Amino acid sequence: MSMRFTEIGQQLRAYRLESGLRAEEIAARLGVSRAALYRYEKGEVIKLDTIKRLAELLKISPLSLLGIGVEYYNRPIGYFERIRQIEETADQILQLAGPLCYLTTSDAYDSALAEAFDETADQSGSERMAMRSMAEQVMGILAARKRMYAMRRPTIIAMISLPAVQRLIDVGIVTGMHVSERVRRICHDVALAEVENIATLMEAEPMGLQFGLMAGSPPSSFFKILRARDRVSLAINPFRTDTHPGGQTGVAMITGADEAIAAHQRVAESSWREAIKGPAGAARLRQMMNMATAVA
Repeated sequence: MSMRFTEIGQQLRAYRLESGLRAEEIAARLGVSRAALYRYEKGEVIKLDTIKRLAELLKISPLSLLGIGVEYYNRPIGYFERIRQIEETADQILQLAGPLCYLTTSDAYDSALAEAFDETADQSGSERMAMRSMAEQVMGILAARKRMYAMRRPTIIAMISLPAVQRLIDVGIVTGMHVSERVRRICHDVALAEVENIATLMEAEPMGLQFGLMAGSPPSSFFKILRARDRVSLAINPFRTDTHPGGQTGVAMITGADEAIAAHQRVAESSWREAIKGPAGAARLRQMMNMATAVA
């Protein structure tokens, strides 16, 4: 039972961040202290009536807060926080995504994102402080995910889209943001460094980390399957780490439904069979970078 309350607390935190409400606001409406709300988030026993009231405040189903059924997130901050929680116990991560695997990116990637987010917030007028706060929260969650990966080292199988990599090489790591030429150059240099890092990893083929390159059309949706000892989760994600979290729209979904997991597993296995792997993949990435440099 204590494990169930821990899970409820984790989802409560993710949905609180998703709502945009401050902890003080939710606590006041519930008639409890902020400290009590934080204790709920850490897994303290919570009454069913309180769960119902929280669900009403957060505009979600009580079943979602109880971890029954499908979880939906329409803001990056809630989704990234929930993924952070699931990754804490994941032993294997199978992902079919865009040009990068975030957990294996460098600190320079995060630094470039932070600069781009700061400049974007500075151009948002009256929304500047809110945009900065949201970006700082998201960057904190992303950094926590990397720290957890460095400590636990779950197995990762990452399939990345070559058309998406080409766009990354051409444009850089930030999209949809108006940034200075200085920051844009930094983001472009970081993009090339990240692609080179993937190429190096594909050559080395380190234990527990595999990349595959998908040469066809980019997938219509990105997803990951996270396997832990006692559960499997499927996460379908429209949100990008390289776009300001305040400027993204979409609906992310997380589910443990066997049928959904099996269907996506089949897609992943088919993509992996056809993917370019190992030294051949590294050579393909470097060829793309050399061609881009020659054109420039």
